[in-house]
Formats: sequence, structure tokens, C-alpha cells
Amino acid sequence: MKDKQAVEEALGRRLLLGEMMARNSRKFPDKEALVFGEIRLTYKQLNARINQQAHALLDLGIKKGSKVAILSFNCNQFMEAYFALAKVGGVAVPLNFRLHPEELKYMVENSDAEAFIVGEAFLQTVEGIQKGLPKVKNYISITDQPVEGMLHFETWISKYSDEEPLILVDEDDPAFIMYTAGTTGRPKGAVITNKNEIVMWALAAPVVVSEPGASDLWDARAFGAPPIFHLASFGFCQFMFFIGATVVLPTEVFNPAYIMETIEKERISVIILIPAMANFLLLLPDLDKYDTSSLRVWGSSGAILPTETRKKILQYFPNVKIYDLFGMTEMSAIVSTLLPSESEGRETSVGKALPFIEIRVVDDEDNDVPVGVVGEAIYRGPTVLKEYYKNPQATAEAMRGGWFHSGDLVRRDEEGYLYIVDRKKDMIISGGENIYPAEIEEVLYKHPKILECAVIGVQDKDWGESVKAVVVRKQGEDLTAEEVVEFCKGHLASYKKPKSVEFVDALPRNAMGKVLKTVLREEYGKAVKY
Repeated sequence: MKDKQAVEEALGRRLLLGEMMARNSRKFPDKEALVFGEIRLTYKQLNARINQQAHALLDLGIKKGSKVAILSFNCNQFMEAYFALAKVGGVAVPLNFRLHPEELKYMVENSDAEAFIVGEAFLQTVEGIQKGLPKVKNYISITDQPVEGMLHFETWISKYSDEEPLILVDEDDPAFIMYTAGTTGRPKGAVITNKNEIVMWALAAPVVVSEPGASDLWDARAFGAPPIFHLASFGFCQFMFFIGATVVLPTEVFNPAYIMETIEKERISVIILIPAMANFLLLLPDLDKYDTSSLRVWGSSGAILPTETRKKILQYFPNVKIYDLFGMTEMSAIVSTLLPSESEGRETSVGKALPFIEIRVVDDEDNDVPVGVVGEAIYRGPTVLKEYYKNPQATAEAMRGGWFHSGDLVRRDEEGYLYIVDRKKDMIISGGENIYPAEIEEVLYKHPKILECAVIGVQDKDWGESVKAVVVRKQGEDLTAEEVVEFCKGHLASYKKPKSVEFVDALPRNAMGKVLKTVLREEYGKAVKY
């Protein structure tokens, strides 16, 4: 008994994901915690299921440091797996379901995963790569019926106790390995610790709820549209659990009409969307028919929110406050936020750094640049990743000088507000001039006939590189390249305007909606013909 009490006391003093959920089950036992379709779980019920899975994992030999891969659409079992692994010191390896089987095989093998949790939609995919995964000892299926050769998730956990497993996990123990998109070379596994995540939400919570009118977030009903294999979406859910709110998981990957129906049905008060999702949502012809009076907070992350999109959000949802959230997986999701009360006149900013996160803006030699000058953002603080898994060279390169080098080109004003200029690798150099695609894209989004756009540099025999705009027209609209260039002439310096325009049906994106400019450069980056 004394040993059990000692472990309980030790866990209660630590910054741990699993302990956060256990604490909520004691503080809010009957409060609705998680909704997924017809499944509704209180904090007590959710924690009980997490504990059952934790004991089941221990019985499989999953212990501190063991890795478990997860490939599934959103579901309550997926969410529970994150916390069950955290309680036993295991490491979740969530996988992007849009990846090619060979890419998935690489991540599972590279992560040293010993078990693999598989959603029904991906059984065939996993069966096709099993022979290349000798380290995986157990497969668990999230399916209605058992699958031969796999443990059936619900049957598997049902025979185990719902008592706390009481494994003494350390704050600096890894909680996840989140693989980067891998748009250049092999993807890297960002190792995120328990402390990274809990500190992140402990820093973010007072900033967010201090905003006028945001104090009722504690009773929020939150809807995260992106899939939870990505830290931006799972991090949003963590934050909501952290403050004791209710999380509604989407049952569909992305469907604008379904999102609006869910806002109305579940009385959603907080939502997070990436800008691309917001654009498609705003195209619904019958937005006015939905009751969205409950919606109060709109989080935007994953990319810069175009000013025109912001205006349309506020036009159609006049009661919402928009929080611009900026960060990256390696920083445990968020670096800075632009609060609604600070956004007027600073719509293109991503706000100020969260408390305890230091930001410097430096040149190529890591010297600080003056206010207003563009440089690379580098970060230091308690939310920086532990390492890139089994990749000391990438870790050393990213963390040179003790600061994490983000690859983001930014500038900072006299008040400390941060403005994202572009990714370092996306900058265009034409005739010796630095051109930042994000600036041109911001102008293009103002055109009434343009739905989406991306700007890249293409080879130019005279200037080294020139500007190309890749444009998606709004449905039913006619738009010529000449019109696009002429529109830009009225808003940009002459050397920044596109020299060529390509029209496409859709932009290539990764699973979080970020445009894959590497793909566009491969397709359209050859020399311009005159």
C-alpha cells in the first residue's frame, strides 16, 4: 500500500499526459469528455477505457520506451491509445493515412514499433507491408469483427482492469514520435516528451483564456477538423482536455457540410481549421441555413490565414474571435499566437511568442538582424523537441548553438509582433532581389475569381529565377494569365509580379493542407520559354 501511495504521489507531482487525464476523471467524473458519432464518454468513462488499454499494452510487453504505430481515421480508440501509451511510458507513432505504403513501412520500421494499431480502412494496406516489418510483434485491429492474425481492439481491452496502471513515467520520457511531411528526403521523426506537451498547454491556457470574452472556454465544446495523427489537431484536443472541455471528434475526414451540421447539432463553441479548409467551408452556398450561434472561437493553424479569408470568416460568423496559431511539430505545436484583441491593423502577423519561448531572428551566420529585417526564426524553450529519432546529424544541424532552427523566414516589428515572410527554401532570388512568395499570394487571394494559389520560383535565363503563380480558379469563373499579372501590377512592385501563370484544378497538399511547393517546382520549375 505504501508503495502504491508513493507512486501515486510521485505521478501527481509530474507533468504527464496520462496523469492529466486521470486528474480530470477525478475533477470532472460526469462531464462529457469525448464525442465520436454516437459514442459519448464522460471523463470517468474515458479514463477507465484508457486504463484498460494501458493494462492490455503492458500484458503485450509494451513498457517504457516501447513504440506503437497507429494507422487509422479519427476514432475514440485512436485518441485513447495516445493516453494509454503515455500512462505506461510507451511512445505513440501516429501515421499519416494519406502516405504511400512504402512511406508507411519506412516510418514503422524506422521507429522500431513493436505493435501496430490498425483501423478497418487500412487493413489491406498493412497486410501488404507486414513482411517488411519484422520488429512488429502484435497487430491490433479497430474493427467491428475480429481479423485473423490480429487482436480485436474491443475484445482485447475488455478483460483488463480499469484501475490506474501506476507506472512511474518521467517528464522527459518520450510521448510521441511525429514524422515530418518528408517533402525533401526521408521524413524525420520528431521526438516529443510528456513535459514538452504539458508545458505547452500550461503556457497557452492563460494566454488564450485571458482574452476578453474567452473565460467560458472552460466549458467549451470543441471540434478539431484536421485528423488527429497530426500534432496540430491532436494538440488542439490535448489543450481542450487540459482545461476540462468537451472534444467532438469528426467522423469524416473533411466535409464542409458535415462540419456545419456538427456545429449546429453539437452546439460547438470552439473550432480549429487550417486556412484551406476555411476556404472550402466558405464556398458552401447555403451557409446561412445553419445555426452557428454557439460558435465563439475560431482557431486557425497550419498556414498563414489570408486577410481576405479572415474577412469572410468574420462576415459569415460575426460572433467568432479568430486566434492565429503559429508553430511547428518540433516546437510541440505552438510558438506564438495573435489574439483577437490584437489583430486590428496586424492581420498578417502571427502575434507574439508564448511565455518562456524565446525567439531570435537571425541571418545565415546566426547573427541577430535588426527590427524589421527578414531573417530565420530560431527558438529556445521547454517545448523544443527532444531529438530527431535515430538521426543525430539532423538533430545537431537543427539545434546548432542550442537554438532550434525553424527554416521560417520572418521579421519582427518594434512591439515584438512576428510576421511570417516565407519558408527559407521557398524564397525566390530574381536579379539579386529577394522575393517572398507569401507576399504575392496574399495579393492574389484578394482577386474575386481566385480560390487558391501558390507562388514558386522558376528558372530564368536572364534573372536566375522568375515568379510563377499557380492558380485555382473559383468554379465557373473565367480568368486569364494576363488578368492575373495585371491585377498584381496594381498591388506589387514590378519585379515581384508573376512572369508566368499556370492554372490547375487543385494544388498538391499534404495531409494538413499545406501546399507542397516541392511538387509544384518539380512540375513547373523549368526554365520559362519566351
